[in-house]
Amino acid sequence: MTSFLDEFQANLELLPNILQRKYALLRDLDKSLQGILRQNEQRCEQEIEDIKQRLLSGSITPESSGIRFSDEALDEQKHSVRIADEKVALAVQAYDLVDAHIQQLDQYLKTSEEENRREKELASAPASSDASGDGSTKTGRSSEGGRGGRKKTRLAAAAAAAATAPANPPSMDLDIPVDPNEPTYCLCNQVSYGEMVACDNPDCRIEWFHFGCVGLKEKPKGKWYCSDCAGTQKRRKGK
Repeated sequence: MTSFLDEFQANLELLPNILQRKYALLRDLDKSLQGILRQNEQRCEQEIEDIKQRLLSGSITPESSGIRFSDEALDEQKHSVRIADEKVALAVQAYDLVDAHIQQLDQYLKTSEEENRREKELASAPASSDASGDGSTKTGRSSEGGRGGRKKTRLAAAAAAAATAPANPPSMDLDIPVDPNEPTYCLCNQVSYGEMVACDNPDCRIEWFHFGCVGLKEKPKGKWYCSDCAGTQKRRKGK
């Protein structure tokens, strides 16, 4: 994070000088544009007056092709449009420069907030490690054939600490930094977040599921089995 702040500050210190140069160029373009517009306005007024005089004298008729502005007047108008377009392009560049710095800082703050939240969740893990093993929330499950040895106790506590957060639906993308070594769970194959439920089948290949992914809004009462294991339980009972 420190390296990012140092780089961001260095870029930010350059921004005022860059903007100052662009604004100076904008002023020069505007001054040039105003001069061309005044010149073109005077030329057009003079040409309109000449056309009126020629119409009165009968040297041209209202249908004559001579009733038009001169090429010089038209060229000045085209030139003024080009300068106006350059001014707009410079203004957009200045805006984008500032906006890029704002977005970069916003992303840094967002990432920092998410990392701080995750650290607080993990720090609260010991207080939640004794949660009930009835399948309602994540637990170490030390009494069930060594399942507690499966590297999930830390994530179980994180889920318990986030119990007040709404469950994410399966299709929701988590816009948080994810450790590539973080184990994944559930049908969605994502990391632990929010409230999660454990399948009570000790041989369940997935074991932990997000509430939203299995259609739960609150912890189940008693034992709970995922859809795969529920079918296995029914077949066993049928025998």
